[in-house]
Amino acid sequence: MYKKNLNVMDLFDECEMVKICAPMVRYSKLQFRNLVRGYNCDLCFSSMILADSFHKSIKARRHEFKTSLGDTPVIIQFAANNVNDFVTAACLACPYVSGVDLNCGCPQRWANDQGVGCVMLENPQKIFEITRNCRNRICKPFSVSVKTRILHDLKKSVEICRQIEKAGASFLTIHARYSGQTGGVINEEALKIIKDNINIPLVANGGMKSLNDCLELKERVNCDGVMIANGILENPAVFSGAKETPIECVQKWVDICYNSTLSDEAYAALTLTNSQPTILERPVSLTFQCFHHHLVFMLEKILPKNKRRLFNSMKKFNEVLEFLKEELCIVPKLFNSDEFRKYKPLYLEYEHGENHLYLSGESLVEDEIDESIVERDGKFFESKVEESSYEYGNWTDMFDEN
Repeated sequence: MYKKNLNVMDLFDECEMVKICAPMVRYSKLQFRNLVRGYNCDLCFSSMILADSFHKSIKARRHEFKTSLGDTPVIIQFAANNVNDFVTAACLACPYVSGVDLNCGCPQRWANDQGVGCVMLENPQKIFEITRNCRNRICKPFSVSVKTRILHDLKKSVEICRQIEKAGASFLTIHARYSGQTGGVINEEALKIIKDNINIPLVANGGMKSLNDCLELKERVNCDGVMIANGILENPAVFSGAKETPIECVQKWVDICYNSTLSDEAYAALTLTNSQPTILERPVSLTFQCFHHHLVFMLEKILPKNKRRLFNSMKKFNEVLEFLKEELCIVPKLFNSDEFRKYKPLYLEYEHGENHLYLSGESLVEDEIDESIVERDGKFFESKVEESSYEYGNWTDMFDEN
């Protein structure tokens, strides 16, 4: 089925402020992207994906990125430290996305150990080469962008941004903190100076928790777009102006997760019955971690402490659904046929057509997904909940805005 990819740069021409959902490792998955699009989010990024695994492993491609007819515009973000990995991955993905982004902002230790993320700023020539080669390889309107942090030497930061622009970047996203910062105020002066020294759109990232925060930052630094990570996890409706997650947004999350994992045959069978459909204990292609963790974020300000404690300890789909039904009157509802087609994941034929031409000639490796990264994220989530004793406050800051 054909998917029309929208032009990212049209957003910067049409919107006074482009509202963007940030790339978050293991959390910016298809179901969540489809959810936030219903609440005035203009553009979504995928989770950060390791480019070398993506282009060498069929399993990695099918595991790391999925999309649907309604998932547009979407930018796929890769972490890479060389031209071949990044451009090969971008060429494979380009039929299914509106643009590609180079991650130069992830501060996590495992990323630095692999020579990707923030460590790329130590050798910015690599950033320029990757950007230039990708821009030359894939025709516009496909966007090529870079997401980075700032340096203590602001003049060097400005020069790096100018050179990225010269290399052909469509726009820049600046997380206005240093690589060692995991929170605190952002450097708005750096954003203003960088904006004044480049001619491509600038997206500001860091610290925004509400639509009002975004509008005020736009006014102060004259950025062209804003990107939210932690705040949109806690409240997927943040760009609509909602102060906390609406109950109907929680309902929508359950519906998207349930419907997007149904086969055509299962959907057809359910439409023939009048009974209320019930979710499977373990829906196909949906992990409990994804389903449950997002709900933990969304319900933080909705549930009292004792109910949060109970909900956060749950381990099974049926436990979660029983709780949602009893406490919030939420049960999974079947989409109509148009909605079902819109949210259903598409089958992506990465191994066919022109996008195969750039492959390096190395044999494809079937099992190179770094499952240890998945495991680390899951354990970190659980340990953070335990450490907080369910006194959350700003505990979602654990997800660094890369």
